[in-house]
Amino acid sequence: MKSMTSFLAKFFGVIVWPQTYLNLIYLLLAFPLGLTYFVLLVTGFSLGVSLLIIWIGLLILPVMFALCWIMAALERQLAIWLLREPVPPMVRPQAEDSATTQGLMAQIGAHLTNPVTWKSILYLVVKFPLGTISFVVLVFLGALSGALLTAPITFPFVPLQVWFTWNTYWQIDTLPEALLAFVIGALVTLISLHILNGLAWVSGRFARAMLGVSPQERVRIEPPLAETGQIVEQKIG
Repeated sequence: MKSMTSFLAKFFGVIVWPQTYLNLIYLLLAFPLGLTYFVLLVTGFSLGVSLLIIWIGLLILPVMFALCWIMAALERQLAIWLLREPVPPMVRPQAEDSATTQGLMAQIGAHLTNPVTWKSILYLVVKFPLGTISFVVLVFLGALSGALLTAPITFPFVPLQVWFTWNTYWQIDTLPEALLAFVIGALVTLISLHILNGLAWVSGRFARAMLGVSPQERVRIEPPLAETGQIVEQKIG
């Protein structure tokens, strides 16, 4: 009995769960952002590689790597803010004085050997098809739910046709049919919100895997706390 009550609470509670609407905002943003990333990546890297022969590409490619890092950082923050996904940092934690002691070439080498640098570029490329799928599903389910829910108001003016196959459809042109469509629409809306929350969950996990340093790579470049304490004791002594 408790399990059934819990299931019903989760099923119907999705419509008042604040995270649902944060997920919808994220999915709505996915398509325009993914399209922007795709256009910038294709244009920038194509120009950079093709113009290497006259050295201009050597200026374009570093700018593209920096731009990719900025866009990936934005995506990481969106996943944290909207999806509440705990995405790890994009770089390994370092000792406080490492940034000042490393030269420019060493910093560039560290950036190029950071797995997140390449995973984030792949993420930005995949973001376009993922965003397109999310947007299409969101628009389709939203339009279907909206049409069914508004059937009691619109059927006298514009009878609704729900197509099952290419030659089989249900035409809603009476009040009882419109009320039945409203009930079905309410059910479709709840199911749609769960589907969209699932898409947002997949997007969050993908961002977590691609835009953050994995636990295996998260090695702090500084002496362990115990060793630090021993050094301090030796100096005091």
